[in-house]
Amino acid sequence: MARSARFRDTPPGPGYKWVALSNTTLGVLIATMDASIVIVSLPAIFRGIGLDPLAPGNIGYLLWMILGYLLVSAVLVVVLGRLGDMFGRVRIYNLGFLVFAGASVALSLDPFRAGAGALWLILWRIVQAFGGSMLTANSAAILTDAFPARQRGMALGINQITALAGQFLGLLAGGLLAAVDWRAVFWVSVPVSVTGTVWSYLSLRETSAGGRGRIDWLGNLTFACGAGILLAGITYGIQPYGGYPTGWRNPWVLTGLFGGVFLLLVFVCVEKRVAEPMFRLSLFKVRAFAAGNLAALLTAIARGGLQFMLIIWLQGIWLPLHGYDFEDTPLWAGIFMLPLTLGFLVAGPVSGYLSDRFGARLFSTAGLVVVAGSFLGLLALPVNFDYAVFAALLLLNGLGQGMFSSPNTSSIMGSVPARYRGVASGMRSTFQNSGTALSIGVFFSLMVSGLASTLPKTLGSGLQAHGVPAGTAHEAASLPPVSTLFATFLGNNPIGHLLGDGGTLDHLTAAQRATLTGHTFFPELVSGPFHHGLTIVFGVAAGMALVSALASALRGGHERAEDDDIRQAAPDRSAKSRSTRATS
Repeated sequence: MARSARFRDTPPGPGYKWVALSNTTLGVLIATMDASIVIVSLPAIFRGIGLDPLAPGNIGYLLWMILGYLLVSAVLVVVLGRLGDMFGRVRIYNLGFLVFAGASVALSLDPFRAGAGALWLILWRIVQAFGGSMLTANSAAILTDAFPARQRGMALGINQITALAGQFLGLLAGGLLAAVDWRAVFWVSVPVSVTGTVWSYLSLRETSAGGRGRIDWLGNLTFACGAGILLAGITYGIQPYGGYPTGWRNPWVLTGLFGGVFLLLVFVCVEKRVAEPMFRLSLFKVRAFAAGNLAALLTAIARGGLQFMLIIWLQGIWLPLHGYDFEDTPLWAGIFMLPLTLGFLVAGPVSGYLSDRFGARLFSTAGLVVVAGSFLGLLALPVNFDYAVFAALLLLNGLGQGMFSSPNTSSIMGSVPARYRGVASGMRSTFQNSGTALSIGVFFSLMVSGLASTLPKTLGSGLQAHGVPAGTAHEAASLPPVSTLFATFLGNNPIGHLLGDGGTLDHLTAAQRATLTGHTFFPELVSGPFHHGLTIVFGVAAGMALVSALASALRGGHERAEDDDIRQAAPDRSAKSRSTRATS
C-alpha cells in the first residue's frame, strides 16, 4: 500500500502523456465497440436464447438491447464527469474498467432463455454502459490534463476518432464473433477490460488538483429522469400503435416526450440556482464550447442515421441482390462499410495535428461541408449501386467526420478552465451520445413514414402475383413497416418470415417458393419504397450537416482557457481590460 502511495505521489515523467493516450484510447475503443457490437449479432443472440425478436410483443426486447446502452451513456456521462472532477478522474476511470469487465462476464453467462434471457442481457448491458460511461466521461479530461496545449488536438483527435471508429468496428467484430458463438460477442470484452483495469491502475496518475464538493442531487435526479424519459419516449415512438405505423400518437409516448422536456426545463432552473451544479451552464457563454457542442449534437444525429440506414440498405437490398444469403448479410455489411472507418482513422489524427497549429474552425467546418456533400452523393445513388462509387462516398464521409471530430473535441476541451474539464468532457459526451440515441428515433420514424405510404400496396400486389392468396397477401402487407425494417436489420428474409409460420409456402409450387424466398424477390420489390424513404433520410442528414457547419464556423477565433485556472468560464473582457489598466 505504501509503495502504491509513493508511486502515485511521484510526478509523471515526460513519457506519461503517451501512456495516458494509449490507455484512454483502449478504454473508449472497447466502450464504443460494445455500443454497436450487438447490432449485427442480434440474430445469433436471440437464436441462442430461443427468442423470436419479430414475434408480437418481442420488438421491445430488440429495441432495448440496442438502445439501453445508448440511453445510459447519454444520461450518466455528465454525472460521472462531475464525480471525476470531485474525486479524481483517474479513480472514476479505473472503476469504469472494473465495472465494464464484470458486466461483460455476466453477459456471457446468461443462464436463462426466451424473455427472461433477454431481460438478463438488457440489465447487464445497462450495467456495462455504466462502466463504459465512466471511461468515456473522463478520458478526454485525463488527456487534456496530460498533454500540453500544442499537442492536445492531436491526442484528443486520436482518442475521439478511435471512439467513432469503434462504433463501426463493433459491427464487423459482432458479425465475426457471432459466427463462432453468440456468447463470444461478450467474451471479447473480458480480457480487454481486465487488462485495461490492471494497466490503468498501475500506470495512470492523478494530475489534476481536483476538489471535494457537494453532489447536486436535485440536478442529477431531474436530468437523469428527464433525459431518460425523453429518450425512452422516442424509443417507443418507433413502434406501431393502433392502426398507425409509428407510436407518436400513443398517449404514453406523448406523456414521455412532454414529461421529459418538462423535467429538463426544471433541471435548467435548478442548475441556475445551486452553488455547485452538475451541469455548468456558464460554460455555454464560451462561444467555442457552445458552438462545438451544437455541431457535435447535430453531427451525431446525422452519423447515427447513416449507420443504421447503411446497414438496412446493405443487408436488406444490395447484398441479397448480389447473391449473398440473408443470414450472411450482417457480417458482410460490416466489411463493406470499412471505407467509412478508414476515413475516420486517416483524417482524425492528421486534422487534430494540423488544428493545433492553425486552429479548429477551418478544419471542423470544412469537414462538415464534406460530410454534407457525401450525403448528397449517397442521395443520388440508385438502390442497386456500383460499389466503387458507394465506397468512395463512404470514404469521403469518414474523412469529413474525421476532419471535424478531432479539432472540434480539442476546441471544446481547450476552451474551458482546467477544474471543469471533467464535467465539460461529460457534457460533450452527453451531446454526442444523445445524438446517437435521437438518430434512431428520428431516422427510423422518417424511414417508416416513407415506407408506410408505398410498401403495403407494393408488397401485397407482389405477393399475389406469385400465387399467395389475396387474404394472406393483404395480412402480410398490413404488418407495420417497422417489422420489415427489423427483419432486414437482423439478416432475415422478411418474406420467409411473413409466410413461413402460417404454412402458406407449403401450398405454393416449388418454383413460387424458390422465387419468393430467393435473393432477389424482396430486394427488388422493396427497392422503390425504400429509396423513397432513403431520400427523406439522407436529405435531412445533409441539412443537419450544413447547419452543423454553420455552427462550427460561428465558434469564433479559438481562445484557450488558462491552464492555471485563473480565468472564469465566461471571461468578462471589459473587466479584464480594466484590471490590466489598473495594474499598469
